[in-house]
Amino acid sequence: MGPIQTIEDLINLLRRRGVMMALIITLAASATLAHVLMRPEIYEAIAVIQVQSPSVGGEESQSSNQIARLLQTTEQQLTTRESLLEMIERHNLFSDTEGMNDDNKIYAMRTAVTFQSIATASQQAFGSPTSVSALTITVRLGEAEQAARVANDFAQNVLDRSIASQASRARDAATFFQTEEERISRQISALEDEIERFKAANPVVDEGTIAGERATIDAEIRAVSQEILAAQAELASLREKDRLRETDRRRIIDLEARETVLKTQRAALEGQRENLVDRVARTPEIERQLGAYARNLEQLQSQFQSVSERKVDAETTLRLEQENHADRFSLLERAVVPEYPVGGGRKKLLFAGTMGGIIAAFGLALLLETMNPVIRTSGQMQRQLGIRPVITLPELDLAKGRPKPERT
Repeated sequence: MGPIQTIEDLINLLRRRGVMMALIITLAASATLAHVLMRPEIYEAIAVIQVQSPSVGGEESQSSNQIARLLQTTEQQLTTRESLLEMIERHNLFSDTEGMNDDNKIYAMRTAVTFQSIATASQQAFGSPTSVSALTITVRLGEAEQAARVANDFAQNVLDRSIASQASRARDAATFFQTEEERISRQISALEDEIERFKAANPVVDEGTIAGERATIDAEIRAVSQEILAAQAELASLREKDRLRETDRRRIIDLEARETVLKTQRAALEGQRENLVDRVARTPEIERQLGAYARNLEQLQSQFQSVSERKVDAETTLRLEQENHADRFSLLERAVVPEYPVGGGRKKLLFAGTMGGIIAAFGLALLLETMNPVIRTSGQMQRQLGIRPVITLPELDLAKGRPKPERT
């Protein structure tokens, strides 16, 4: 059971510890007031940039994720060390702060500037990225004019960089797809020439044509072979004679010459037949190679068509950028000089400090009472010990001649 159980106990506690509690509360309130008065004032300036949709109907020049990525890239460029140092030097920021190096200034600047994208109010399709309708740039500094100037400077930098970035991206895209189209066109022409050379060197033969040619060659070989046999037989009969006449000798010479010619003709026909057989054997490989050429050509033509379509889109985007019909940023609201500081809350802070002092004072008083448990009244004696006192004698202060509070 604690020392405070009734209203009378609380009143007695306040009377005994009142001076100490008042001192603690006064110190807490004074310290809070000093902190509030010494706390620097912060002024907030806000600039708003609007993302305008294309003024030309039809397909959009840039998708929502490209706009968001562009804003993110621009924010990263503006918050680099070099950019922030240029901004600090241009506006003479933190000049009244001694002992503040560049790193501390950059950290303070990054803390003071906030970029926030605002999504469009229109309903987005499921799975599609959220489109951005505006960008707010918030700057918090100790001087109102500086906050407004810095916010407007950041906003102008966003506009300049976004315009330059969009135009550069459109030009780069158009140039890239133009180069790709030319490269793929050269590859297609080179492949077509290679296919024509391959077809000329490896003509594809028809099975019926091959069968007819082979039958013709075989018939010619048989005829030539028969003529050779006839010439050889006649030669053999002439050579078997004991005495050859002059006409026989001339006939032998003619037959030998004819035999040589016929053998040469038969060898040529056999070579044609072997070549024909080799062509028939190579036909599947030739067809496979032609099929591979056809697939490569089809793939290149498909790439060419895709690149051509994207080149047209890139050129359209570039024309829209040049004629100011594409997605673009505009300064919707310039930052004005704020009249009052933000985040004041001085009354709330002072009230919180005072309440903290009251709680601390009351807690310390309870702690002291708990550490020194003394029965001070008849009511406490009856509650603690169950004994009802008969008489109560006041504690006499003989030095000053007046009684002290009653003590049982």
